[in-house]
Amino acid sequence: MNILVTGGTGYIASHTCIALAEAGHVVTIVDNFSNSNPEVVDRIARITGHYPRLVYGDINDPPFLNELFQKIPLHAVFHFAGKKAVGESMQLPLYYYQNNVTASVVLLDAMQRHGVKTLIFSSSATVYSPADAGGARENMLLAPQNPYGCSKAMVEQILDSVHHADPSWNIVRLRYFNPAGAHPSGRMGESPEGAPQNLMPYLCQIAEGKKTCLPVFGDDYPTRDGTGIRDYVHVMDLASGHVAALDFLNEHGGNHVFNLGSGHGYSVLEMIHAFEKVSGLQIPVQIHARRPGDLAASWADCSKAQNLLKWQVQFGLDEICKDAWKWSRLRELPLAGSTDLKRMPVTVYAPWRH
Repeated sequence: MNILVTGGTGYIASHTCIALAEAGHVVTIVDNFSNSNPEVVDRIARITGHYPRLVYGDINDPPFLNELFQKIPLHAVFHFAGKKAVGESMQLPLYYYQNNVTASVVLLDAMQRHGVKTLIFSSSATVYSPADAGGARENMLLAPQNPYGCSKAMVEQILDSVHHADPSWNIVRLRYFNPAGAHPSGRMGESPEGAPQNLMPYLCQIAEGKKTCLPVFGDDYPTRDGTGIRDYVHVMDLASGHVAALDFLNEHGGNHVFNLGSGHGYSVLEMIHAFEKVSGLQIPVQIHARRPGDLAASWADCSKAQNLLKWQVQFGLDEICKDAWKWSRLRELPLAGSTDLKRMPVTVYAPWRH
């Protein structure tokens, strides 16, 4: 299938591009590089053996999208493009609604006008109520607590409305928990701009000497070691979940939602100790008071994805830490690989519209 991947050079999206290519699909990436690097396309090519098509542009631009859909025959869209920092969304709510909600409506309108009605949407566990965080299930009521989570819930509601009005649409919404790790080759992984917002890249930056100490917010939660517990899932397991979702839609169609997580939680201290074991380094820790709004524990009930998508996680905590640490050590090295790699005949680095 010809697959359009919006925001395709982002962390989860780029690993999904690898999984799609390895499953035999032809990938077209559209990205404006507002929070990613075009170098990721080279990394995808070195891992898969060939370049995806790359289109530089903004999905919030209707004429651009219209011409893209006219020029490239597509069967399905994987929609990752959007902003994703919870804290930033609290400061810039309109920016988040514009980038995450309005742009999604523009994309859906272009898909409908060009008859492309298969969509895998990148959603988030932030759509759930904090009261339901332990073992969250897909049928729980949505109650996001920040503009980022609200933007994801809004798009989900829009997708429900689109399918209700036109059942020929085939849609899967995937609610992620805590993506972590990197490609096992060590040649692609998470590269956050500025200060890391997530635990694993923060651990890597301490190991690299870029940070001196890990702040741990709260060691008095009612958990097994007093620190918060979260559901961490390897990014390549997430990627395989997207391919499984596409296979499911091709066979069954319809409008569905699935959690993607490991199905159990790891505490902050357990993550630290696992990373120390893999890296051979000691991670300095400084305990701080709990942050307002933080939960004691959060994890996914993934039984629906396991039963219907036939999807299971293949990587555990040790692999998450090992692959993240390998990426941390190798990412600055020059890319090596086949010298006869060829870019696809249609590779566009500027918007269609001049």
